[in-house]
Amino acid sequence: MTIKYTPDHEWLKVDGDTAVVGITHHAEDALGDVVFVDLPEVGKTFAAKDIAGVVESVKAAADVYMPVTGEVTEVNEALRADPSLANTDPLGAGWFFKVKLANPSELDALMDETSYTSFSANA
Repeated sequence: MTIKYTPDHEWLKVDGDTAVVGITHHAEDALGDVVFVDLPEVGKTFAAKDIAGVVESVKAAADVYMPVTGEVTEVNEALRADPSLANTDPLGAGWFFKVKLANPSELDALMDETSYTSFSANA
């Protein structure tokens, strides 16, 4: 399993031609207490960088971008019911959606953990 990161502070856990997507610790920390998530529709196809959802906190609202081109295959209904999971476990139970990759080579443009750690320290 490979983990990649975007400049918009989303993460992807890639397993074969499917990726689980969520927001990073940096994103949830900047947002504060998450109170609402708008998740994409299962079966909908997005291009990379399309807005796939919204996360709202007590401080702000932020778009969640599709990190790669693909079709949403599942959304995290537990997150919809308890948006605070995005704060308490952003890299685990707080995942947002799963996507079937249309073009796996797009992953090459994303950051690995070392690059993302350096990037987010300067963000």
